Amino acid sequence: MRLQLPDGTTCDMSGEPTTVTTLLTGCNINPLEVIVTRNGRLIPEDATISGSDDIRVYLVAHGG
Repeated sequence: MRLQLPDGTTCDMSGEPTTVTTLLTGCNINPLEVIVTRNGRLIPEDATISGSDDIRVYLVAHGG
C-alpha cells in the first residue's frame, strides 16, 4: 500500500489488511483531524485497507 501523509511524505507499506483508524493511530495521527482517500475516493475510518491501495491523508482545517 502506498501512503501519502499530510506533510507530503510518502511511504510504501506492506502487511496484513488493516483499518484506517489503526493505520492513523500507528502513525500518531489523530483520526478526528484528517480525512482519508483510497484510490481517490473518500473512505470512512472503519474501512479496511490493504496491499494495492493508494491511501492519502488530508489535514482538515477547522475552527470556530
